Amino acid sequence: MQFRRYEDLRSKLLSRELTCEQVISEYLQRIDSKKDDNIFTAVFHEAALQRARELEAKLERAETPGVLFGMPIAIKDNIAMKGAPLSCASKILDGYESVYDATAIERMVAEDAIFVGRTNMDEFAMGSSNENSAIGPVPNPYDKTRVPGGSSGGSAAAVANDLCMVALGSDTGGSVRQPGGFCNVVGLKPTYGRISRYGLVAFASSFDQIGILAANCDDAALVLGVIAGQDDRDATSSHHEVPDYEATMDHVSLEGLRVGVPTAFFPENLNANVAGVVKAGLKKLEDAGAELVEIELPESDYAIAAYYILVTAEASSNLARFDGARYGYRSPDSPDLTSMYVNSRTEGFGAEVKRRIMLGTYVLSAGYYDTYYKKAQQVRRVFQEKYREAFEKVDVIAGPTSPFPPFGIGDKMDNPLEMYLADVFTVPASIVGMPAVSVPVGFDSLGLPVGIHLISNFFEEGKMLGIARNLQAFCQTAPSK
Repeated sequence: MQFRRYEDLRSKLLSRELTCEQVISEYLQRIDSKKDDNIFTAVFHEAALQRARELEAKLERAETPGVLFGMPIAIKDNIAMKGAPLSCASKILDGYESVYDATAIERMVAEDAIFVGRTNMDEFAMGSSNENSAIGPVPNPYDKTRVPGGSSGGSAAAVANDLCMVALGSDTGGSVRQPGGFCNVVGLKPTYGRISRYGLVAFASSFDQIGILAANCDDAALVLGVIAGQDDRDATSSHHEVPDYEATMDHVSLEGLRVGVPTAFFPENLNANVAGVVKAGLKKLEDAGAELVEIELPESDYAIAAYYILVTAEASSNLARFDGARYGYRSPDSPDLTSMYVNSRTEGFGAEVKRRIMLGTYVLSAGYYDTYYKKAQQVRRVFQEKYREAFEKVDVIAGPTSPFPPFGIGDKMDNPLEMYLADVFTVPASIVGMPAVSVPVGFDSLGLPVGIHLISNFFEEGKMLGIARNLQAFCQTAPSK
């Protein structure tokens, strides 16, 4: 039982050739068979099967099925779902259960989705390899000695291993797109404010956005159409009208399309394998009638520097709430209140989270705020202006998702600066708040996935996904995992 497109599964369910319970049982068995890969932090066996039976009863009553009827979906372990464990892959939230649903979850439930479990991640979404997890790393589906990317590595691996049809992730600087590229799946980060952040555990609030991982662009667009839209519980959510993304995709033409190719995205030290696959993919677009336009944008290195100042500053504030007093882990060896705070945070947070809290506190401190934080905000403004100007000349911007293929587990853990460079091409879209997607386009000489990263103008997800769908169709050849 394999369905790489939801519409194929839906037709089987609605024709009663398959039942929701049969489908979900099959997916749960697959998840159990991959237990040693650490892809899931929690599996909803009983709840998922009960939900499947409820949806079958709905069909028997001749009620209209929802848009996502029977779709097996996984959710990253930093998105709230009432009654389910919520750990952010951190010891400090050990034993905590969410007391409410995220808006995205509510909207998917209303359209008859079935949630099969929570996926592993870098702790509090801080990382690019899924190695910063309290329960351990996740292997890449194409080479178990390598990482799946991060921080939504579990979500990407779940889709790539066919353990769900779609997975929700979160993207702050590339955490949906980079693992999408590493795992040969579509990784979509929408425009900032397109999807409500209510129920998403905050890392850096002015960057965070719920994203979507799927095997194909059609399924990503379908889910986006369900969960996008304004939410009174998130003041940063946009009132911009939610279009019919699938219809928009169908009307995308590559003839005369202007594809901006920034020179900054193809530096001399770019991995040769990655460069070759990406350039071959762009040539496919050109052969289909698109025009490749070389453009100049600020060096991505400046975006990385500004990004890590801004997100660590926001993280140091957001993570102050985890103190051992109200929920989650509390140190047992604390003679007084201050010791309890200090010991709980020291023992509960992992090394990377502590590093970012300290960096953020430093750049916000007296004497350094103007030197670092204020200047980083000014750099952010420059990037926003330059990218707006670029979209006066082109329809979409394209480049590699990552500067290198999936790297070995443990290879970069001792060099955080090198690890941070994994997001060098994805961070600019996050800095400016524009939508972006990683689309799988091929494999390097070792059989490792390579993705092309597309950026579009604000709220043009439909057009971007239409281009991505064409690109995936032109390029995709999948070796066995």
